[in-house]
Amino acid sequence: MNTSDHRDKSSRRAFLLSTGGLLSSAWVGTHWSAIAEAAHHAEEMAATPAVVSFQFFSPSEAADVAAIAAQIVPSGEAPGAREAHAVYFTDRALSTFFAGWASDYRTGLADFQTKFHAANPAAASFAAASSDDQIAFLKTVDHTPFFETERTLTLLGMFTSPKYGGNFQGSGWKLMSFEDRHIFAPPFGYYDAEYTGFVPYTEKSS
Repeated sequence: MNTSDHRDKSSRRAFLLSTGGLLSSAWVGTHWSAIAEAAHHAEEMAATPAVVSFQFFSPSEAADVAAIAAQIVPSGEAPGAREAHAVYFTDRALSTFFAGWASDYRTGLADFQTKFHAANPAAASFAAASSDDQIAFLKTVDHTPFFETERTLTLLGMFTSPKYGGNFQGSGWKLMSFEDRHIFAPPFGYYDAEYTGFVPYTEKSS
């Protein structure tokens, strides 16, 4: 990776981490049961060796959405949205607790794909385009309602606890350099600092 690519990815990561206020604790608390269910579904689909059908997306739509998510939270020194399987979470969310967003989302995705083809006729799809072409196009649509919705769903798919099946293999926590420990600094947890029975969350925990 060249220096400019690294700087671009780092700046996008910093921007995303600074926008955590988009997902307030009250909102997450209200929707937590459904979020956990969607995250668990995401893990099951991602871990299944056989080809699994998406509930909301067609295969081509899923490929484009996965590519968009991978540019929102790119891979690099830490895993990104692709490694976190954010597209599976999004598919489940739009099929269940965010079903009210589904119609507008599908319309927005179709418009996104149409405009991308018009701007990049040589590319078979957004997912098949080069990273540079993807980023160049995203810069023209990054303030649209569709992109804002996709960013929100991508972030939700990244940062749910692995205990509930999302945040696959702690990908989101790795992005934030979060270490899953029962103690970080006194006085919190001071008296159980040496407790040896603590088991960190894994994607299979319940």
